[in-house]
Amino acid sequence: MSRIGKKSVAVPAGVKIAVKDGQVAVEGPKGKLSIKVPHQVNVKWAESEKAVNVALNEGFSSEDKTANAQWGTTRAHIRNMIDGVTKGYEKKLEVVGVGWTAALAGKDLKMTLGFANAIVMPIPTGLTVKVDKQFVSVSGPDKQMVGQFAAAMRAFRKPEPYNGKGVKYVEEVIKRKQGKQFGA
Repeated sequence: MSRIGKKSVAVPAGVKIAVKDGQVAVEGPKGKLSIKVPHQVNVKWAESEKAVNVALNEGFSSEDKTANAQWGTTRAHIRNMIDGVTKGYEKKLEVVGVGWTAALAGKDLKMTLGFANAIVMPIPTGLTVKVDKQFVSVSGPDKQMVGQFAAAMRAFRKPEPYNGKGVKYVEEVIKRKQGKQFGA
């Protein structure tokens, strides 16, 4: 039995839930999100309780590892969608290096990271990117999309341990190394 899956998800005021044809759609003040529900899982919206309940479909037992995993995962996705349309998600990154910059160019993020050419990343619809000097803030209602864009941005120049240069998360701590010693 899934410990996470059996808990109901409370729905705050101002959030609309629609469950039909294997899809769960969530709409709130920050936007709209939807997810396709796996065939092992059944999602029910209880209007009276203001909660979403996730359970296994008939024919699947809690002993089945795949069904159990889908049960808990579906519940977690629905909770993340509700949090996303009410509060939203945000990742903050920092570009560290002399002459290394990030700037908005229309609907693209242009980064100069020490390569011969600047890196241009198109910003997906639904995400908001703000640049303040060397700090870049990525925000939006979809947790997966925010994390994926931030990870793709960081992957162009991961922080290196000797000089600390690179694209890093603001809360990330880079463990520094000393480097080679010359002379005796």
